[in-house]
Amino acid sequence: MEIACLDLEGVLIPEIWIGFAEKTGIKELRATTRDIADYDELMQQRLGLLRQHQLGLSDIQQVIATMAPFEGAKDFINWLKERFQVIILSDTFYEFSQPLLRQLDFPALFCHHLVANAKGDIVAYKIRQKDPKRQCVKAFHSMNFRVIATGDSYNDTAMLEEADAGILFRAPQNVVEEFPQFPSVNEYEELKAEFCLASEREIS
Repeated sequence: MEIACLDLEGVLIPEIWIGFAEKTGIKELRATTRDIADYDELMQQRLGLLRQHQLGLSDIQQVIATMAPFEGAKDFINWLKERFQVIILSDTFYEFSQPLLRQLDFPALFCHHLVANAKGDIVAYKIRQKDPKRQCVKAFHSMNFRVIATGDSYNDTAMLEEADAGILFRAPQNVVEEFPQFPSVNEYEELKAEFCLASEREIS
C-alpha cells in the first residue's frame, strides 16, 4: 500500500500569510518557508509583526474565509484518493485550515496549533514534534507503507528526502536549484504523471 504525502500551502492552496500580507499591506508578512528555511525564525518574525500591528487570530481567519484552493486542486486530490492513501503534511495550523479543507472535501491533515489569549492575540505556536514531516514519513515506513511525497518549499525537503520518491511542485527556482535530485513540475497533470512514474502505475 502506498501513501501520498502532500504539502498544503503552495501545492493545493495559496500561501495564507501572503494573502494576509496583501490584505494588510504588511510586506514583511509575505515571507514564507520558500524564503526562510528556519521555521522558528519565520514564525517569530510573523508573531512579532502581528504584535506590532495589533492583529489577532480573527483578523487572519477573516482573510482565510475569502480564499479558495488552486484551480484543479480538488480534482487532483480526488484523483489521488482513487489510487493512494492521501495525507496532508503541513506547517500550517488547525486554526487556519478548516475553510480551505472544506473546499477540498476534508483530506486528512497533520499540522500544528496556535495559542491565542482571551483577546484573540496569537501569543505562541506549538509544533506537533521536531521535524514533523520527516517523522511522519518515518512512521509510515515503520508500518510498511511506501511513501511518495510532494512539496514546494525548504520545509518540505526533509519529507521528500525521507520518502521513497519526492517531487517538487511549483517550487521557486532557488529550491529547485538547491535540490536537483527531485523532479520538478508546475502543473497537476505533470504531477499525476510523476506520481504514476514513482508508483509504476499507468496514468489515467
